Amino acid sequence: MKSIKCQGVALITVMLVVALAAIIATQMLARLQLQVQRTTNINFNQQAYWYAMGAEAFAKRVLLTTFNEEKDSTHLGQMWAQGKTTYPVDYGEISGEITDLQACFNLNALRSQPVERGSNKKAPARLAFEELLIALNIDEVDEFSAEYMADALTDWLDGDSAIVSAGGAEDNDYAAKEFPYFPANNFLASVNELRVIEHFTLPVIQALKDYVCVIPNNNLYQVNINTLSQESPEILQAMLSMSREDAEQALSAREENGFKDVNAFFELPEIKTLKLTEEQKQRFVVDSEYFKLKATANFNNSYFQLNSTFYVADNNKISVISRTIGRD
Repeated sequence: MKSIKCQGVALITVMLVVALAAIIATQMLARLQLQVQRTTNINFNQQAYWYAMGAEAFAKRVLLTTFNEEKDSTHLGQMWAQGKTTYPVDYGEISGEITDLQACFNLNALRSQPVERGSNKKAPARLAFEELLIALNIDEVDEFSAEYMADALTDWLDGDSAIVSAGGAEDNDYAAKEFPYFPANNFLASVNELRVIEHFTLPVIQALKDYVCVIPNNNLYQVNINTLSQESPEILQAMLSMSREDAEQALSAREENGFKDVNAFFELPEIKTLKLTEEQKQRFVVDSEYFKLKATANFNNSYFQLNSTFYVADNNKISVISRTIGRD
């Protein structure tokens, strides 16, 4: 009887050891499979990344070819302006779209100092931004709220802690929020940064997105009249304080390859009657220096998006001045 009991204990012990070994083996196998999957995902993501970088290199080549052929003009008839293009690759595809960052209103232009600090006179870019907000006919946005938003954006961009005007906001205003933070007091990195600036609401930001952009670390206030979309007359309307109808007429007078020079634009009847000053004329060009590429790559269900900003120098040398990963 005692021998049988010992055999039973031994059998149970063996079964426990076998069960424990099975559990350990299962866990090891599961972890191994997870590690293999992680490695595979990393490889797929890396391949998608290099596909996106390939799209960036191709975009640079397109821009370089374009400006070697036409050095003094940038217009929508050139091959860089063909819209979103998709190319199939092994196990995926690459998509890319180049846009002109001088065919929109550069929000960083508001970082320029007022003409007279502390006076009621406003900087030209700041005044145009207010007029753009009003021209877009956004619900519940009037002259008063447009001025407050321009105040807050100016304070966010300038390098000091002094409130520019009644609608401005600085350290104390943002530090007093439920989740406190400080203003950048520097250039915007993305249009989405407006979400954390005082007075800007989601409907306002959504309405602005098709008309504004950000040139990294640059307060350039110039618009290319050859690449400005006919669907965005509000930008021209705001910059020149003209009617929407005249702005539409001026853009529709543009030929397929744009204006040969800025003087052809200034000679339009709708523009000539405005009697622009030399300072106002300096805000318009027919050639652009800043472009943006939105590239997306799909590879074996891995997705990668790259946003690259190009600067085209006078000698047609093209450099990448910023890269951001993910949806902009």
